[in-house]
Amino acid sequence: MWEWFLLALLGAVVGAIGTFIGAGGGFVLVPALLLLYPREGADYITGVSLAVVLANGTSGTLAYMRMRRVDYQAAILFSLATIPGAVLGSLTVGHVPRRAFEAVFGALLALMSIVLLVRAQGRPYAARAPEPAPADPPRPPYQLPAGMALSLGVGYVATLLGIGGGTIHVPAMVEVLHFPVHTATATSHFILMVNALVAVLSHIATGTYSHGVGRIVALCLGAVGGAQAGAWLSNRVRARWIVRVLALALLSVGLRTLVTALT
Repeated sequence: MWEWFLLALLGAVVGAIGTFIGAGGGFVLVPALLLLYPREGADYITGVSLAVVLANGTSGTLAYMRMRRVDYQAAILFSLATIPGAVLGSLTVGHVPRRAFEAVFGALLALMSIVLLVRAQGRPYAARAPEPAPADPPRPPYQLPAGMALSLGVGYVATLLGIGGGTIHVPAMVEVLHFPVHTATATSHFILMVNALVAVLSHIATGTYSHGVGRIVALCLGAVGGAQAGAWLSNRVRARWIVRVLALALLSVGLRTLVTALT
């Protein structure tokens, strides 16, 4: 009982942080799962994380849809592009040794934390003043081929590592594809929801969820509530210091995971 309560609390934190910055929260959850379940394989860790990302992404997307911040044309097209990558990633991770997975994930986590710190030195995406919600999100002059290629790559990497992919997608959508910040955050959430759904179905087909379903349920229940809180906070909180603290924590965890895997 206590384990389920603590997992639900962890899910709520993951959901709130993930939705707040436009990610699925897997980059926070995977290190926690690696620490909590040292005997589980990489396929189980990523499978559990992606199930929570799906719950978080669905809840957060519904909140953003009510705010009318999702660019549906881009969301649908980019979501379709993630599907092949999601399937391939879920099939690949089962062949990756846990130590190799930890090394790659630790390095990526450290890199993502540096990106967050750099963003926090200026005006981080989540901390910028909220844009007024228009009747329909503005249609940016993005390049469709570039967006599709980006989504395909993010779909594979995100599924392989058990993360939502928003920490990669949101900066790229803003800086490369020129989406407005809050539209990018909401649209990215829609995309990672679809990507996680495909990945979860692939994990079901390969038997990843043959045990530990109760853990997934507890985490998902917490994530659903946390995602609503994260979406609400994204319109009300300037998060410069939150992003900095989060980035430093992730850097510490990433380096620890990397060193542990290499020693």
